[in-house]
Amino acid sequence: MSDIKYPDIEVQLTGNDGNAYAVLGNVKRALRRAKVDSHEIELFMQEAMSGDYDHLLQTCCKWVTVG
Repeated sequence: MSDIKYPDIEVQLTGNDGNAYAVLGNVKRALRRAKVDSHEIELFMQEAMSGDYDHLLQTCCKWVTVG
């Protein structure tokens, strides 16, 4: 069993050159495309932005499959 909240949603995070806004935008767009509820997306955004860059990446890995 996977610990990823949305394992069927895959997001490519390489190539963002450490840009937190690009990472957030990529994951948010992927969640929207997958028709994830807007409240859920807001929860992701709050969690992702509640720490440093490493926390952001860890949060992304908990929510979607990172490629």
